[in-house]
Amino acid sequence: MELEVRRSARLFIVDSNGRLLLFKYHDEHQSPFWATAGGELKPEESYLDAARRELREETGLDVAIGELLKERDAVYAVARSTPARWLEQYFSVRCPAQSVVHNHGWTDEEKCTIQTWKWWSLDEMSEQPDSVFKPEWLPALLESVLTSP
Repeated sequence: MELEVRRSARLFIVDSNGRLLLFKYHDEHQSPFWATAGGELKPEESYLDAARRELREETGLDVAIGELLKERDAVYAVARSTPARWLEQYFSVRCPAQSVVHNHGWTDEEKCTIQTWKWWSLDEMSEQPDSVFKPEWLPALLESVLTSP
């Protein structure tokens, strides 16, 4: 049986203090983990358009979407769904320190699966096991973003 292909725009939101915004997710498929904001594309929506929409809906932030940082092709299940092949694009987003995040645009499913959010420093991420983050390379990507010119 061939897996359904789903597309997702992910937001790699870093504040001016070099901290990465991550959401703590929990669903019936796995233990709680930290991941970026973002979500599935709607029909006829581009990755960039989805990134803009998800930024507004999931964080309430009104800042520009930056460059495409990374692409990912992985099989996994989300919340109440069955496993699918996910094609993800991770976009850079820069924002001021102390940016206020809110969940006013969250769907019912997001309200059930997202427990909280946190701004993570690279040092804090380094102190955690890789399995805490999905995907596990989020700390390495943050380090790359912070050290690139």
